[in-house]
Amino acid sequence: MSLGDAESGGTAALRALAHPVRLQIMSLLTGAALTAAEVARELGITHANASYHLRNLQSGGLIAVAGEEKIRGGVAKRYRYDTGCWGKPGPEDKRALYPAAANELIRRSAQGNWSGTGVLGDGEFWIDPLKWQEIRDRIASALRDLHDAAQPPRTPGTVRTSTTIALFEMRSE
Repeated sequence: MSLGDAESGGTAALRALAHPVRLQIMSLLTGAALTAAEVARELGITHANASYHLRNLQSGGLIAVAGEEKIRGGVAKRYRYDTGCWGKPGPEDKRALYPAAANELIRRSAQGNWSGTGVLGDGEFWIDPLKWQEIRDRIASALRDLHDAAQPPRTPGTVRTSTTIALFEMRSE
């Protein structure tokens, strides 16, 4: 994606997510506003690579600049993932996002601590529409709570967790 493109909405966001490192960066930016150098150190990538991916995520509207600070005579931007900054992607955009999330889940599962507690659920359910909305809203609220409670990577007294939630209505057959 050209960083100069004036794309908007879900298409630009999905192009920004075209690389697996970008999902990792978004996860990091949930807990704290980080600079490119901090992202690079946490993920073990070069500063230039981190900057490139951050610019793509910002261009796609998935992260925002949360501030700037002077570092060694230069200015470093701090980026933050805001769960509300993506807006309303269209149906095709949403459908394309799920495989990217599935690939990220595969990466995270390789790092899982399977001796700890966890929750896994899967199913296709036929649900009353009002009940579906109630349950979906409760889960969305819990997800917002997780984002709000997130702290910077490696904060003492915290545990590293993985959360992936995918709720959507199926087509009637």
